[in-house]
Amino acid sequence: MKNIVKKIILLALISLSFASLAENTLASATTHKPSIIALSPHIVEMLYDIGAGEQIIGTTTFADYPEQAKEIPIVGNYLRLQIEKFITLQPDYIIAWKSGNPSDDITRLEQLGFKIIYSQPNNFEDIAKEMREFGQLTGHEQKANAQAEKLLNQLNMIKAQYQNKPPITVFYELWSKPLTTIAKGSWPQQFLNICQANNPFEQVDIAYPQVNIEKVLQAPIQLIIQPLSANQSAKVGFNWQDWPIIPAVKNEQIIQPNADSMHRMTMRSLTALSKLCADIDKSRAFYQANISDKAFE
Repeated sequence: MKNIVKKIILLALISLSFASLAENTLASATTHKPSIIALSPHIVEMLYDIGAGEQIIGTTTFADYPEQAKEIPIVGNYLRLQIEKFITLQPDYIIAWKSGNPSDDITRLEQLGFKIIYSQPNNFEDIAKEMREFGQLTGHEQKANAQAEKLLNQLNMIKAQYQNKPPITVFYELWSKPLTTIAKGSWPQQFLNICQANNPFEQVDIAYPQVNIEKVLQAPIQLIIQPLSANQSAKVGFNWQDWPIIPAVKNEQIIQPNADSMHRMTMRSLTALSKLCADIDKSRAFYQANISDKAFE
């Protein structure tokens, strides 16, 4: 009798062990978060914004925000991707920047069977859309939806705050050598539109046109926007002090916002938008308070 009882207890323990193993296996399957290689700084930031930063196992150079991103292994840059590193890392997904990654390398990765997801935000609304998509992809849907909603709400508040402000004429220096600005279709142009800043080169057919100083002198530039990046250590901004005839130079109306915040399509760019609009508004107030219109015509 004692032996029968022992066998029954043993069978019960074995059954419990199998049940526990099955539960653990199921839990592991349902909590698995896919690994990601993110091929641009803005994709890395976006993934951290939605809580998926720890799933990134590879990225490209200049992905330096947030601070943890500096520890992610580098698998290439905007010119070339190191295919052998992708083969070693075996990510579940690769999120590529459609207009910012070498297309021949992306094609090669597709041929090797990697799953490619593309990012191409062209405006703030696209950032919200991609955050929702990446949330579904990475298992962070709830936080991604909340972040997207937050972004859109803040964007609408900024638009409402500045929509009736009088326009101010600005020059946006994207690059100094050669002198390059922005036009319709460029990422920064929406910043100027929202802040009610008039860009004399907005209607140029090329999104990022090169211009000469003579062209700039033809417009009554009241404010010069000269974004600078921490990664552009070799860059020397255009020397506007050589041209005191420009109202912005004469009246010391030159600002240097953080280029990384403005040019990376993430939640951070919304903060940059808010600050830029506030800075433009200060310049607008300066002219309204101190200078007659004829002073910069």
